[in-house]
Amino acid sequence: MNTKLKYRHELKYYMNKHQHQIIRRQLKGLLKPDKYAGPEGEYHIRSLYFDDIDNKALHEKLGGVRDREKYRIRIYNRSDKVIHLEKKIKFNDFITKVKEPLSRETYDRIMAGDIEALNVPEKPLLAEMYYQMKNRLLRPKVIVDYVREAYTAITGNVRITFDKQLKTGLNKHNIFDPNLAMINAFDEEVIVLEVKYDEYIPEYIRTAVQTEGLVRQSNSKYVICRKLLKFNTWEDQ
Repeated sequence: MNTKLKYRHELKYYMNKHQHQIIRRQLKGLLKPDKYAGPEGEYHIRSLYFDDIDNKALHEKLGGVRDREKYRIRIYNRSDKVIHLEKKIKFNDFITKVKEPLSRETYDRIMAGDIEALNVPEKPLLAEMYYQMKNRLLRPKVIVDYVREAYTAITGNVRITFDKQLKTGLNKHNIFDPNLAMINAFDEEVIVLEVKYDEYIPEYIRTAVQTEGLVRQSNSKYVICRKLLKFNTWEDQ
């Protein structure tokens, strides 16, 4: 465990539209809308996930490995104004992430197979990604796409998100492709509720979330979308 990083708790649940409406009504009176949300209280997230030649991130998740990590490139509202390279880290029941901004030029070079764009020793995450792509053949695997409705509370540093319309790119990896073919990740309208907090979650928030008797889930969006594409692998460019 890297003690220099801030780790948080993360709880995940699946819910239907009816459950979502009940819980969001309760939370709206208790929490503040996320500062990044648009007029409708939502914003769009699209991530490109990477895995190595052995599909280590996928198999560790499926195998229930306790401590693991995965890499992704993430954008918001389909814009290239903010592009982040991120590494999400799970340690026991805690999660954290480190991230580094990317320019559109760097992103395009990575997608063209030019991994030297990441060979920047003074930026540890880029240098780590460079090592993984060079030595572990880390490559793009799947696009994960959804709409997020988010709320926050200062007490406990709580962040609650409803992720809706989960989709994946059909064997494509360019997150800026305007003609990207997308398929739904769920057969029905399933919403993913995530609750993140630091040392504790206030009881009034815990009660609001548990009102509908939700059952905690473990599957990640990455695994859901990879399984949907039947473990397709990325072909060298």
